[in-house]
Amino acid sequence: MHKKLYGLDHLRAFAICFVFLFHYQLFECPEWLPNIAKFGWTGVDLFFVLSGFLISSQLFFQIKNDVRISFKDFFLKRFFRILPLFWFITGVYFLIPLFREREALPPIWKLLTFTQNFDLNLRDFGTFSHAWSLCVEEHFYFLLPIALILLQKYKQFHKSYWVLIGLFTFGFIIRFYSWKILYLPHIADENAWLFWQKYIYYPTYNRLDGLLTGVSIAAIYQFMPALWNVISKYGNHFLIVSLITLVIAYFLCYEEHSFYASIFGFTLVGIGYGFMVIGAISPTSFLYQINSKITTFIATLSYGIYLIHKGIIHITQLILSYFGFDSSSTLSLIICIISCIAIAFILHQIIEKPFMKLRTKWVA
Repeated sequence: MHKKLYGLDHLRAFAICFVFLFHYQLFECPEWLPNIAKFGWTGVDLFFVLSGFLISSQLFFQIKNDVRISFKDFFLKRFFRILPLFWFITGVYFLIPLFREREALPPIWKLLTFTQNFDLNLRDFGTFSHAWSLCVEEHFYFLLPIALILLQKYKQFHKSYWVLIGLFTFGFIIRFYSWKILYLPHIADENAWLFWQKYIYYPTYNRLDGLLTGVSIAAIYQFMPALWNVISKYGNHFLIVSLITLVIAYFLCYEEHSFYASIFGFTLVGIGYGFMVIGAISPTSFLYQINSKITTFIATLSYGIYLIHKGIIHITQLILSYFGFDSSSTLSLIICIISCIAIAFILHQIIEKPFMKLRTKWVA
């Protein structure tokens, strides 16, 4: 899949902005912010849907053209895209205590092995906690090509939809177990939210819905051209359906720790953003037709912004407070946004771009 889909840049830019505003609530923030940022945690789910669609589309394109998937090539591409900047920011967190937005870091082996999201104690190891979503994506990047290689080898790819159905079903079952057996005994505890996040919110096996939604869209996009031609005629309609679905998800997940939110919330959010992705890649939608340099710029920096934003917000607010600025003001928020974009741009120039050039050189 080589065609540039500008609609996805709009979504990627929206996702990082939504996540940024949600996490900004952890710091001194304007009074108006929580009213619009409460649902911002779902920006990560939009990233999951986007990753599921983009990565599986690339692999499905190879399968469709009878090209054998090379795990080595796939791994090297992901390596050059993800790890250099992640390792750099991890090093900053461990070497520069001032950068830490909270009290303590998780053990470095958990970050380097992408196992931080299992048994994550947010109260005691809340620093750099947002790296949990990278763990989920890295597990996906590891398992998806292996599954597709096996399906190719044994000529069972035509039955792969059963794998998707099975994994969606597994998600409901494992979340029910996690809520009923692991979380419910602690529901009366004053720190019940810690157990909910540890057992339900963070583990990979509970957060596959967005990724699987993206994979499902990619399968239709690559292998069912007749169906896709029909679907793509209604791009703006899918955007409307997406908003309706997400509004329903908002109210379902308003009490985040409830049974229905825990079991069905992630699925509904994933499907809602899935409709949004369908709209964004449909030639008939306004998102597809608009080529914005601003959203493309933000989308390009989104990975860097995601990695650094908590640390940069923390340092920026410390500096502003030192000079007598009100850290909870809207001006402080704007300055923090500018700081994050500026630092992410620098990191993109000195780390991401050079390693992407190396990737082009080393990987066919």
